[in-house]
Amino acid sequence: MNNILIIGCGLLGSSLLRKIKKKNIAKKIFIFEKSKKNLSKIKKLKLPCEIVKKPENVIHKSKLIILCTPMSQYKNLILRINKFLTPKNVITDVGSSKVSSLKIINKNLKKKIFWTSSHPIAGSEVSGPEYGTQNLFENKWCVLIKDKRSSIKQIKFLKSFWKKIGSKIIVMDAEKHDKIFSITSHLPHLVAYNLVKSAQDFERKQKYNLIKFSAGGLRDFSRIAASNEVMWRDIFFDNKINISKAIDLFIKNLKDFKKDIYLKNNRSILKKLVQTKKVRSKILKLKQDTNKPDFGRN
Repeated sequence: MNNILIIGCGLLGSSLLRKIKKKNIAKKIFIFEKSKKNLSKIKKLKLPCEIVKKPENVIHKSKLIILCTPMSQYKNLILRINKFLTPKNVITDVGSSKVSSLKIINKNLKKKIFWTSSHPIAGSEVSGPEYGTQNLFENKWCVLIKDKRSSIKQIKFLKSFWKKIGSKIIVMDAEKHDKIFSITSHLPHLVAYNLVKSAQDFERKQKYNLIKFSAGGLRDFSRIAASNEVMWRDIFFDNKINISKAIDLFIKNLKDFKKDIYLKNNRSILKKLVQTKKVRSKILKLKQDTNKPDFGRN
């Protein structure tokens, strides 16, 4: 493969950089990063890349362009690089919601330029290039979005790229993607943020030193709630309709649990608890987590 330009070098961008270098996928890896803090870390870590001050200067040298920035930056980046793009460039991103971001892409990207959106299902609660790891994408799903701005040839190209990175590939449309991940990813993060906020509110109201007594449940939710706030704001806003429906379903089920608890409805609540345990068994069967107690923590 020819050169690759990565725009945004936080957790995902730096993980891609490390893996691309490890697998010798590109001759050169260009990095464009606006954050001075991240730039300082990239230099200190001596990551194997060429830092560029202007992404437009290396677009003609880059076969693949990957946006690893918050989705709220897409429009400005497209407008910045638009006139330098050619049909030879393969453009993708790693955003976690697709319908709204694709509307921005389709509205602002100049004609005859292809963009095939990607969503590698990988990440962490930490952010920044210092946390990047070359194995972040290993055996994880990567969703490719089939859209009017994508081409069969470029989908094939990106399938090959993500497989080299270590991912398993699936192709779907943006609407299906956003519905699925509103439940499997976006709602769990929102619940985590709300649970931690509820603990903070309770602590202030009761004047208890609550956090020092946090049990495993609050501890694990606090890990998720430590995720990058700008990234998750963008996801919540971009996928607002599906997330709102997911919240409604969550509230309905929460009210049912509340009713069962208040009425001591033994049969009903045990049925719910037994049924929901089955999801954990499926996740373990699919090898999406370890079966070690306490998530394998030492």
